[in-house]
Amino acid sequence: MVKPIHYALGAIPIIVALLISVPLLTKNEIPTSAANSFDFIEIEYTKHQLKKISYGVTERVGAQKTEILYIKNDGTLKYSVTEQGYLQPDIRSKLDEKKLDKIKALIKETGFIAIPSESFSILENVTEYQKSNVKVTLNGRTNQIYWPEPNATSQFIPPIITMVEYELDQIISKIIE
Repeated sequence: MVKPIHYALGAIPIIVALLISVPLLTKNEIPTSAANSFDFIEIEYTKHQLKKISYGVTERVGAQKTEILYIKNDGTLKYSVTEQGYLQPDIRSKLDEKKLDKIKALIKETGFIAIPSESFSILENVTEYQKSNVKVTLNGRTNQIYWPEPNATSQFIPPIITMVEYELDQIISKIIE
């Protein structure tokens, strides 16, 4: 016969496991504990506002506006904008450590580096759309992904791509405020 003390001792690891796992499962953010100080990351994020221009028989796609955000490993930011062919002055800034760790963790934990670089086809009737590109170098491994906005393609864009895009767009919006 099992004594009550054995039940109590057997329940302790279960209770500890629940106390650890429940907050991790209910939190919808990626934990920043995945990022460590030894990680080396560089991110180059580009957004192009594109427009199809028809010259009778031929068509050409031209950029109306191009934005480039470059994030170095130390959190240094460089933001460049080219609009209607004219380069605007660069904006330089510094990303706080917490936000940098959040992006590192997001890219590390979700396997962003392992996403295959596939091309997305653009729908025929779309004349103006946004096409984005992100090039990530994490600890010597580089991955570069191009994708259009969701309403310009019939293909499925993985949610991790849109999560990274959202975080980088938030950084841009803070810079240009």
